[in-house]
Amino acid sequence: MDRPHTILSCAVSVDGRIDDTGPERLRLSNEADFAEIDELRAECDAILVGAGTLRADDPRLLVRSPELRARRRAQGRSGNLLKAVVTRSGDVDPAARLFSTGDAGAVVYTGGGGVPLARERLAARPTAEPPAEVVDAGDPPTAEAILADLAARGVERLLVEGGGHIHTLFLTSGLVDELRLAVAPFFVGEGDAPRFVLPGAFPHGPGAPMRLIETRALGDVAVLRYRLGAAEESR
Repeated sequence: MDRPHTILSCAVSVDGRIDDTGPERLRLSNEADFAEIDELRAECDAILVGAGTLRADDPRLLVRSPELRARRRAQGRSGNLLKAVVTRSGDVDPAARLFSTGDAGAVVYTGGGGVPLARERLAARPTAEPPAEVVDAGDPPTAEAILADLAARGVERLLVEGGGHIHTLFLTSGLVDELRLAVAPFFVGEGDAPRFVLPGAFPHGPGAPMRLIETRALGDVAVLRYRLGAAEESR
């Protein structure tokens, strides 16, 4: 393949929401699922989120388990993954924890006027922090350009973790190989709550469905894994 094997992972409510409208992040999963996601992160080379997730959650995107980090280093890899952020505007916070933690650095994908703005923002970071690079991935950025750049960096497995705009960007591109959904046992019920995906031209509609390859229960959380057409065609 000339691009990374791409896995999209998300926790959702029964009504397809990835958060509520409250000030605190809604917990949609449990510790067993968090442990599985940590294992999944440890198996990948890079992890990607959108600027909306960066602003709302200030995530670190690290491998939490010391044992898993040690295993990665024993394999000759960094303890944590390369981090990627997608932003149309280029307006990223240089003080975000994503840029100051980990040992593999970060890449900001943007385009147009976002390129000089992102470079200006990142120039304000302390020099001792992990490296961060800005890449022009189109105006607006495309999944194809992002995946091509990651492949050139040696990334073989990419984990996409949100939010809704990024889920939509990658799923409508037809370049996602696997989808992992953790479904919480409740409804959010708020019309303005963030959704798993936005309206779009998805290749996997009723006439070309995804293939369900696994269903499991982790406590009251249901884990569903799908194989998408991108993976089927590459086999």
